[in-house]
Order: sequence, then structure tokens, then C-alpha cells
Amino acid sequence: MQLDDAEELTRLLRQNREFLRPWDPVRPDEFFTVPKQREIARAALDAYDGGTMVPLVILTREGGLAGRLNLNGIIGGALESAALGYWVGEAENGAGLATAAVADAVALAAGDLGLHRLQAETLVHNAGSQRVLEKNGFTRYGLAPKYLKIAGRWQDHVMFQRILES
Repeated sequence: MQLDDAEELTRLLRQNREFLRPWDPVRPDEFFTVPKQREIARAALDAYDGGTMVPLVILTREGGLAGRLNLNGIIGGALESAALGYWVGEAENGAGLATAAVADAVALAAGDLGLHRLQAETLVHNAGSQRVLEKNGFTRYGLAPKYLKIAGRWQDHVMFQRILES
């Protein structure tokens, strides 16, 4: 991810606002502006510089932006872990881009980052995202009741993890 991605990312988010609404926290209108996306990108890049996050974009086969993927909350020491989050816009949904992006993130986490574990959570009814994780070797290990406030209400999430060969 680069600061220059803010304009294209804003366009993609605006186009997919309704598509992403059931899977996201409630977003104020400001979230869908270039200045706000530039601010979010700057904060993500600062976190990257601090070693706590790897912010990435997911590209279409033609090289345009299709979505985002983050490795968040990177912790070293005895834990050596990170949390994975991602989304792909509606036009590219189901095309295998998320599956490929997660595979690349797993390789990065196990390789360059030297992590031991990745975790990810999905809404209970998000079968597509669960398939992406399972195709990438993640296993279910629990249910987190009322884990995140998504679409304006606290919702249960299925917990996934992948132990990495680092």
C-alpha cells in the first residue's frame, strides 16, 4: 500500500459501499473521501514503519485495485503472531483474488516476518470468507460471541488460525 493508492481506494470503497455494508462497522460519510483514506493510509504506513502492521492492496488481474489486506497487531516475542483482515470489491468477488492474496500473506508472515501464527475471524454467516481461509490452511478453533460491532450490531464471529512453518 502507498499513499498514492488513496484515490483509487476511495473510488473502490464508494463503488462497494452497499456491498461491504453487511461486513463492515458503520462508516461515516467522511470515511469515503480521499482525505480520510489518505489519513488511514498514512497511519497504516506509520504502523508498518513501527513493525506492528503490514498494509497491502489486492490487485485485479489487470493491475487495478480490487481490495485490501492487512496483517494487524503484529507481535513478536513468545507470541510471534498477527491478525489477518481482508476484503475484495463486488466486481472481483469470487474470482480467487482473496484466496491468492491470503496465500501471499501467509507466505510473507511465515517467511520475511518469521511469525508463528496468523488468526482471522469471520461473521458466522460469511461462508465465502470462511472458504478463503480454509483453502489457505486455516482451521476453526472457536466462536466469539458478540465479538465485533458490524453493521451496527454486536455479532458473533468464527475464530480461525493457521500455525506457520517459520
